[in-house]
Amino acid sequence: MIDLLFTHYNYVAVVLLLGIGLYMITESTNLVKKVVGLNVFQSGIFLFFITSAYLEGGASPIATGEGPYVSPLPHVLILTAIVVGVSLTAVALALIVRIHSEYGTLDEDVLREVRANE
Repeated sequence: MIDLLFTHYNYVAVVLLLGIGLYMITESTNLVKKVVGLNVFQSGIFLFFITSAYLEGGASPIATGEGPYVSPLPHVLILTAIVVGVSLTAVALALIVRIHSEYGTLDEDVLREVRANE
């Protein structure tokens, strides 16, 4: 069992990143911590896709030689997802700045209370 963990350490890292990110999203009441948790969760998903796309002894699909070729699709999808993730983070942080300037807090429970009193 221990040998399996050392040979597939990247999957252990994926599970850890997904777990930490999900915990931060669900258990934190601070909006900035939720955005950071979302980014950690996204990193775990990116690592999973890149790890699953790895092919031992694979060559570039441009090469004309023999052998198994690596599909470039997962890498392209991850590059696109990184751009979308950065854009999502920028919009979320801009909204958080606006919420803080309007209500003076970033705590989710306090925001619900303030909104209920309006």
